[in-house]
Amino acid sequence: MSVFTLIVFKLAAGLLLDRLFGEVPRYHPLVGFGRWSNAVEARVRAWSASRLAGMLAWLLAVGPWVGLVLLVRDVHPLAHWPVDIALLYFALGGRSLTEHAEAIALPLEAGNLDEARQRTSWIVSRDTSVLDAEGVARAGTESVLENGNDAVFGALFWFLLAGGPGVLLFRLANTLDAMWGYRTQQYLRFGWAAARIDDLLNAFPARLTALTYAVLGRTRQALECWRRQAPSWDSPNAGPVMAAGAGALDLKLGGAAIYHGQEELRPQLGEGSAPDARAIRAAVSLVRRGILLWLAVAGLIALTLERLHA
Repeated sequence: MSVFTLIVFKLAAGLLLDRLFGEVPRYHPLVGFGRWSNAVEARVRAWSASRLAGMLAWLLAVGPWVGLVLLVRDVHPLAHWPVDIALLYFALGGRSLTEHAEAIALPLEAGNLDEARQRTSWIVSRDTSVLDAEGVARAGTESVLENGNDAVFGALFWFLLAGGPGVLLFRLANTLDAMWGYRTQQYLRFGWAAARIDDLLNAFPARLTALTYAVLGRTRQALECWRRQAPSWDSPNAGPVMAAGAGALDLKLGGAAIYHGQEELRPQLGEGSAPDARAIRAAVSLVRRGILLWLAVAGLIALTLERLHA
């Protein structure tokens, strides 16, 4: 059995665990990592808040855990099985993404705008207090499309490429970007390394995610939106993902949003109708179908490799 075939079996097991159990309700490892990272930041900031200090803090936050996993995987010839599957399960957020999206769509559909705004605020960094129904639907849909890459396809890519250590590196880097990667006075220099490393690790997975969305939706429109609109988006990786996703779903996203008290006039993404509660669910469906596509393609590659080595 080839190494890639083993990884595909582990991939299927991790996806099944995420589907059955979703996010760990208490004592999630990433919560502990967040506390660890805050402690590292406090210690390093006492010395400096420069780019170099931010890079050092990133290495101190991530390095020990990746090193520990490499050691634990070697304590027994079969240890890599439970370690890799557990790491993928903790890194994935497929079911959690679905649950958060539905928690927005249900009150929005029922006309309960206040609850829909509150639920949206749990998964986006923009100010949701003044959003109308269309604004809530837009924020929810954009979040599902973008997190389809961050919480699902990016993790799958790095797991297929480098197993448990790879998916751990990706998820911790993504978490540090969410903590330190802001262009605020506090993190403009200190968070530079976290933002750039996350951009680098996400560069190829994001484009595979965009391609996945395009293949499973309005392909020609998605590819055209990706080509025309992604370069104008602030994030080099979120742009392709959301432009292709919006085009695939025949939706018009983007536009003005308030972040940290400042209104940002964002470019348009996609073409078509304005989003509503159905758009949020359509985005969830796109991500779920994408998971099945990735699993099928990975299985086909594994089967081909096995036949070639037979």
